[in-house]
Amino acid sequence: MTSDVPQFSNPNLNPDLSQENASAEEIEGLEPLTVSEEIREEESKEIDSFDKAVSFIDELSRPADLEKTVQELTNEVEVLTQQKQDLIAEIEALEVSKAQKLSEKTQTVEQTLEKMVAEGLKELQQKKQTLELSVEQLERRRDRIREEMKTTFAGISQDLAIRVQGFKDYLVGSLQDLAAAAEQLDLPSQDSWEQPSEPTIPPPTSGSTVQIAPQAFAEQTRKIQQILDQYRRNPDYYGPPWQLRRTFEPIHAERVQKWFFSQGGRGTIKSMGSRLQNILVASAVISVLNELHGDRTRFLILANTPERLGEWRRGLQDCLGISRGDFGPERGVVLFESPDALVQKAERLVEDDLLPLVIIDEAEEQINLSLLQFPLWLAFAPDPQQMSSYLY
Repeated sequence: MTSDVPQFSNPNLNPDLSQENASAEEIEGLEPLTVSEEIREEESKEIDSFDKAVSFIDELSRPADLEKTVQELTNEVEVLTQQKQDLIAEIEALEVSKAQKLSEKTQTVEQTLEKMVAEGLKELQQKKQTLELSVEQLERRRDRIREEMKTTFAGISQDLAIRVQGFKDYLVGSLQDLAAAAEQLDLPSQDSWEQPSEPTIPPPTSGSTVQIAPQAFAEQTRKIQQILDQYRRNPDYYGPPWQLRRTFEPIHAERVQKWFFSQGGRGTIKSMGSRLQNILVASAVISVLNELHGDRTRFLILANTPERLGEWRRGLQDCLGISRGDFGPERGVVLFESPDALVQKAERLVEDDLLPLVIIDEAEEQINLSLLQFPLWLAFAPDPQQMSSYLY
């Protein structure tokens, strides 16, 4: 194949010879233009021959290059196919992993929601229980208030009728006993009435010792009865301080009269069923004693909690028309939580020739025996069916 290729010489491959020839011609005086054109023609011919040879060689070598190119393309296609399969497998693995993660996240979210719902339900149940307890307490308070209202207002009419009838029977019996006693009296004749009798001077009594009973204080008995009748029949709701300003029913008058006339100002009274009613009875006693003895009286209230003492203070202010300035260690009313402090105060008052009245709240389960040494004391006894532990 190489033998068929024409043999030719390229002037460009021997640049030195051409330069030498050109310089020789110039030296010899030949015309440079004529020589260069001939050389250019020869060179162009040689270039054309070279191009034809190159194209012929390319045509001869083209099938081998095509086979090589086809082989390379086949290998590249196989590589790309393998990469495609790898990518498909990777995509499938990613989809499986994505599905697993979504499932895990969904389970986590569901568990979180279930936990939140359970906590919310638990909190709601606790609030429900708290509300039920509050409602139950309010219902019990409502029932207690209704019962107290029935006892104080609506249901008291029948009790009042029973009490009035009992008081009537008591008065009738007392009048009958009085009439029988009058019949047995040895009345003096007319001559004895005309002779003046010498006045009898009662024996002196200590200022701190007071016994309120009909036998020793007949004139005070009449005055006390007159004051109580005035409170019951003609209540003065805008009277002066220390005078009873509230409605005074026969049931209240009965308890006050029993304490004054039967117990001599020292004893217990059955509770009225509420602290406000007990305060009303105690206010009547305080008002009567203040009317009889004036500024010599001091009233000492014993209750075991500040709340109950607060009720006593507000109740006495309301019933007697007094102010906060009337409460204090050196005032008319003194409040105590401890019986020992009350005893010490009462002893000092007795030493100062004053008249203390000790009032004991219904809630006191035990009474200090030192309280019973004073001339005047009033205790409210609770209902035995409700508070059997009340001791004296």
